[in-house]
Amino acid sequence: MLRFSKIELAHLARAWFFVSLMFSVAYAGLSLNALVILPVTLLIAGLAFVLHELAHKFVAQRARCWAEFRSNDQMLLIGLLLSVTGIIIAAPGAVMVHGASRNTHGKIALAGPVVNLLLALIFFALSFYSSSVLVFYGLRINSLLAVFNLIPFPPFDGHSVWQWNKAAYLAAMIPSALLMILIQI
Repeated sequence: MLRFSKIELAHLARAWFFVSLMFSVAYAGLSLNALVILPVTLLIAGLAFVLHELAHKFVAQRARCWAEFRSNDQMLLIGLLLSVTGIIIAAPGAVMVHGASRNTHGKIALAGPVVNLLLALIFFALSFYSSSVLVFYGLRINSLLAVFNLIPFPPFDGHSVWQWNKAAYLAAMIPSALLMILIQI
């Protein structure tokens, strides 16, 4: 069972709001439309972000490691400012982990992007049956988060995964990148 401190819940809530606002502004610009789609991004981007972070936490705690999310307020502000230009830098913070071996740390790092890939695949399948805005944003946001987080350089998850297991990295990155390319066509 996942355990949370009050501080962690406050950090998750702050990051959830800012990530959602970033996607709203990036997709709709500085207009009333950003406020109109904010409920959609609170649901879709917020859940994509929270489930990503909870996947890290779940795998870490299952491996008997201490794990707790901390937001990065500087990156939240930079991300929000960049979203005005349509650029999304979703690096709102990270699950801090202590007590993990390199092998365990690689598995913990892989968990978040895999959740986003699975969510993107679910939304992709739903896109054949529905053209709703929720499906559209669910597919775009989750595929973006999967690829973005698999960048193989620090501080991204992809760096830890690449250092741990290159085959696991490719098994996550290739379908994530292909899906992202496919939805752009």
